[in-house]
Amino acid sequence: MIQLGYFTIDTHDIDKARAFYSALFGWTFDEAQSHPTYAHVAGAQPPFGFTKVERAKNNEHLYFRVDDVDALCERVVELGGRAAVPSDSESGRTAVVSDDQGVSFSLWQPAPGF
Repeated sequence: MIQLGYFTIDTHDIDKARAFYSALFGWTFDEAQSHPTYAHVAGAQPPFGFTKVERAKNNEHLYFRVDDVDALCERVVELGGRAAVPSDSESGRTAVVSDDQGVSFSLWQPAPGF
């Protein structure tokens, strides 16, 4: 089976991305592997980082597994992002949100057993 080994998230501003996601998820960054156009998230599995681009492609849609979708939606808005109203499905509670630069992703709170 082939599995995801690494990914990057496009952003217009590396410093803003670092600040937003650090405040939202508590992520830290590996300074030895980071530079002005790239920020490597420390200790992530699979490993990933943010890449500075002039125009974010945003071809992927990421779902971050979280414990409380509603609380994090509030935090997204506090940090200058946007959050849709969460919805429920068989797999759990989700909400599409975007960071303070307009990069869209989802928060997913799994249902029991997922």
